[in-house]
Amino acid sequence: MANVTFKGEKVTLVGNELRVGQQAPNFTVLANDLSEVTLKNYEDSVKLISVIPSIDTGVCDAQTRRFNEEASELDGVNVLTVSMDLPFAQRRWCGANGIENVETLSDHRNASFGEAYGVLIQELRLLTRAVFVVDRHNKVSYVEYVSEATNHPNYEAAIQAAKEAK
Repeated sequence: MANVTFKGEKVTLVGNELRVGQQAPNFTVLANDLSEVTLKNYEDSVKLISVIPSIDTGVCDAQTRRFNEEASELDGVNVLTVSMDLPFAQRRWCGANGIENVETLSDHRNASFGEAYGVLIQELRLLTRAVFVVDRHNKVSYVEYVSEATNHPNYEAAIQAAKEAK
């Protein structure tokens, strides 16, 4: 498993660490309208999946804004942000901040995404910061588990990977 810290303290990630070349695991999360969403909802498209601990924190806010800005340049790429925040909080935050190019998804119900992608922090029941790019055939083409969950991911590398994914 990836070695990850949260505010300097080592944390335990639940699930299996993903690797480039693997088939992306399925998951079930909630959209802002409480409908269930799975990987199949994005069949035949590239997915840039931004994973954050909580939308209401500084780095998570900045990460979501950055990918929202970049999404308009990522033709044919679905940009998704997954967190444990309630769908209501995600919808409120997106509306208040003019976020229209990123789809926020909630893993709060049963941590399906967190366990499938190896990002669920056991001690906090939050997701650690990570970025995945999954191609149109659902193969993982980019993985970043951010080693300190309060740090930013490598935006440029993730964006480049999304542009190159087919």
